[in-house]
Amino acid sequence: MINETQTSATMRGELERGREWYAQRRWADAYDSLARADQATPLVGKDLELLAMAVYLIGRDEDYLSALERAHQAYLDAGEGVRAVRCAFWLGLRLLFRKETGRATGWLARAQRLLERETHECAERGYLLLPVVEQQLAVGDYEPAYATAASAVEIGECCGDPDLIACARHQQGRIRLRQGQVERGLALLDEVMVAVSAAELSPLVTGLMYCSVIQACQEVYAFGRAGEWTAALARWCEEQPEMVAFTGVCRVHRAEIMQLRGAWQEAIEEAQRAAERSQGVDRHASAAAFYQQAEVYRLRGEFAAAEEAYRSASQWGFEPQPGLALMRVAQGRDDAAAAAIRRSVSATTHRLQRARLLPAYVEIMLAIGDIQEARGAGNELEEIAETFQTEVLRAMAAQAQGAIDLAEGNTRTALGPLRRTLELWRQVEAPYEAACVRALMGMACRSLGDEEAAELEFGAARAVFEQLGAGPGLARPHVLAERAAPDHHHGLTPRELQVLRLVATGKTNKTIATELFLRERMIDRHVSNIFTKLDVPSRAAATAYAYAHKLI
Repeated sequence: MINETQTSATMRGELERGREWYAQRRWADAYDSLARADQATPLVGKDLELLAMAVYLIGRDEDYLSALERAHQAYLDAGEGVRAVRCAFWLGLRLLFRKETGRATGWLARAQRLLERETHECAERGYLLLPVVEQQLAVGDYEPAYATAASAVEIGECCGDPDLIACARHQQGRIRLRQGQVERGLALLDEVMVAVSAAELSPLVTGLMYCSVIQACQEVYAFGRAGEWTAALARWCEEQPEMVAFTGVCRVHRAEIMQLRGAWQEAIEEAQRAAERSQGVDRHASAAAFYQQAEVYRLRGEFAAAEEAYRSASQWGFEPQPGLALMRVAQGRDDAAAAAIRRSVSATTHRLQRARLLPAYVEIMLAIGDIQEARGAGNELEEIAETFQTEVLRAMAAQAQGAIDLAEGNTRTALGPLRRTLELWRQVEAPYEAACVRALMGMACRSLGDEEAAELEFGAARAVFEQLGAGPGLARPHVLAERAAPDHHHGLTPRELQVLRLVATGKTNKTIATELFLRERMIDRHVSNIFTKLDVPSRAAATAYAYAHKLI
């Protein structure tokens, strides 16, 4: 009897400590105490929910699902059907995130069936509308999705459930963003973040809202807001040192902002920490962290490290484009780059996802001399920018148009878009992108005979590339200056001009292909284009033209 009393007292003590640690957001301590209390005497549904949340936040996903299943059953056994429905909902949602569609559907169907037994209004009816919104959103039924989300908000307000209100309102914001109503969508997301910042939401919903809102802002290139909420997410994570969930994706977001702002070494280190933190916990965050590392390595010209990181991202399920294709261009492997970016673009239908690929598509098409295809991609990017009207999208579109105009020989036309682009990149504090634009402007000025302005632009670009450690970028002004030879009427693309110079040295097509990492048939095509454009019959005549017009 005494032992039973002592055991009971110990259990109560552990349970109280677990609840206290939970309130203090000491998740590992809360889990340890609650787990010990559970071993002594099985916990009731409410405390099993605390146990489930604590174990989720310390990064043990399978244990989270197991504890939530137990909570669901405990509520059923206690006759608390509505609470059992909520547990089933969260089980289904987590399984959806894990791409386990069959199990997820089963749990959500069970939740719906249990809810049909309830006659009174409850927040759980609103929660079960949230997956319906996602289904409608996935097939582009935007207005029905918005109406369903509005019904969920109404139920949340009626039942006084701030978590439900935040989840549904954030869906409304995402829907408006998808429709191109960017200001309205961002305003709805800002409203959600007010509740997040005021600590009105549960830990799980707080983390979910941070991650989803930041991702939504990035999708429409609202980098100012993305940076603001990423900083807030970082502070929230730092306040809970025992928390593992959400910290990996937070670090990925921080690395992305660091890269944009030009803090490249810090971006790599933050992405490495994100990969370490997410290992075995968040597969998507791990993959995104590897991709982010690869992007900075690529920009710095550290191609071996970039190659390894891109492969790691791919192995974890992350599409390594457009970064990998851009690296292939930098390596002179234009065919591989073109094939990769064409495949990626053709497989992508969502406009904002295509916008992420189209600038690289334009760059690669210009590299292989396909100006017509580049122009089509540039026009599409411009249409997307007109729809969503964010500064970064406008900058991307204007830069693409300027580069295409320059490739077509429309130098004066190119300068206008490039000047607008430079100002926009300055506004969002993106030094590397601004330097790339200044290099293009230098090429345009040299083509117009303004050598002094050209040198100023090239010099400004070089200074930024040197500061950033941008190896490939550092060579760009010199390459562009070389390409913009004194005679501008030959009509050759940069790649054709490069091939002509190698032809003039007496090299065969096979040797040129090896040197440029291209297929021999691609060099054959370039040489044929050179003969046509210069109106010459032979390699000797092409060489004579090159010397006569100072193209060498």
